[in-house]
Amino acid sequence: MNEVWLYSILSVVIVSLVSLIGIFALSIRVEKLKKILILLLAFSAGALMGDAFIHLIPEIVNEAGFGLNVALYVLSGILLFFILEKVIHWQHCHMPITKNHVHPFAKMNLLGDSLHNFIDGLIIAASYMINIPTGIATTIAVIVHEIPQEIGDFGVLLHGGYTKGKALLLNFGTALIAVLGAVVALSLGGIEGIEVILTGIAAGGFIYIAGSDLIPELHKETAVSKSIGQLIAFVLGILVMVALILIE
Repeated sequence: MNEVWLYSILSVVIVSLVSLIGIFALSIRVEKLKKILILLLAFSAGALMGDAFIHLIPEIVNEAGFGLNVALYVLSGILLFFILEKVIHWQHCHMPITKNHVHPFAKMNLLGDSLHNFIDGLIIAASYMINIPTGIATTIAVIVHEIPQEIGDFGVLLHGGYTKGKALLLNFGTALIAVLGAVVALSLGGIEGIEVILTGIAAGGFIYIAGSDLIPELHKETAVSKSIGQLIAFVLGILVMVALILIE
C-alpha cells in the first residue's frame, strides 16, 4: 500500500507541474502554437480513449467481472462530467488563441479547474489502486491531456486581467488540488470495491472528454493534409497505450 501512495502522490505532483507550461507558450508564435496544439489534442484524444478501453475498463472487468454494475460505473462517469460542464461552465479551453472562442470568467475558470484537478487526483490514485501499470498509463493519459488544457487555462487568466506571474501562480495552485484528490481516493481505499467504482467513473470521464471536448475541436479543421496529421496523432495516442500493455 505504501508503494501505491508513493506512486500516486508522485504522479499527481508531476501532473501539477504541467500547469507551469503556460509560460513557455508565450514565446511561441500564434500560428505555430495552433499547429502544435491541434496535433496534441488529437494525440490526447487517442491516449484518453486508449487508456479507457485498453487499460481501465479491462482492469475493472477483471476485478469485478463484466456486469451491469461496471456499465453503470462507466455511464456514471460520462454523466458526472456532463453535469460538471453544465453546472459550473467548466470548459476545456484547448484553443485559447482562436479568435471566436468565448472563455468563461476567469474566477469561474479557477473554480472549474480546481474541481477538474481534484477529480484528476481521484482518477490517478484509483488507477494505482488497481495496479501500478494501470496507474502509470492513466498518469500519461492525464499529462498529455493537461498540456493543451493548462495552456488554455493560463490564457483565460491572462484574458481575465491577471498578470503573468499571478496567473502562473494561481494555475499552479489549482493544479496542486490534484494531490488532495489523490489523498481522498487513497484514504477511501479501505472501502471494498471503491477502486473499481472510481476507475469505472474515470473511464467514463475519459470517454466523455475525448468524445465531447477533443474530437469536436479536431473536426473544425477540414483540410485533408491537416486531417491526416490529426489521424496519425490520434492513432499514436492509442498505440502508446497499447505499448504500455506490451511492456508490462
